[in-house]
Amino acid sequence: QVQLVESGGGLVQAGDSLRLSCAASGRTFSSYAMGWFRQAPGKEREFVAGISWRGGSTRYADSVKGRFTIYRDNAKNTVYLQMNSLNSDDTAVYYCAAATLTRVPLLTSYEYDYWGPGTQVTVSS
Repeated sequence: QVQLVESGGGLVQAGDSLRLSCAASGRTFSSYAMGWFRQAPGKEREFVAGISWRGGSTRYADSVKGRFTIYRDNAKNTVYLQMNSLNSDDTAVYYCAAATLTRVPLLTSYEYDYWGPGTQVTVSS
């Protein structure tokens, strides 16, 4: 069992930065991959970024490459999503997810087996 709780969401203006955090508890955090997804109103949940168990491998959606950075601190059982140059298209509920059966970053939501409740990010233009 893994419990995940996101934090750091909020209302920002276009061009601003925001850092999301996801605190994990339960199973050994350093043994599995993590990811961030988002879901905008009326749209399907989409992959944002993923990171391997030790943080050495990352993957990003094309829409956030160069603007978002995923990283993790295994000593703190936390994964982060640094978001820069935010725009209105980034408005969504952001979810962190754990893929406990793998150590490599995955792109599809069905491969993640634990999810946090989500945190709202709203970017005003």
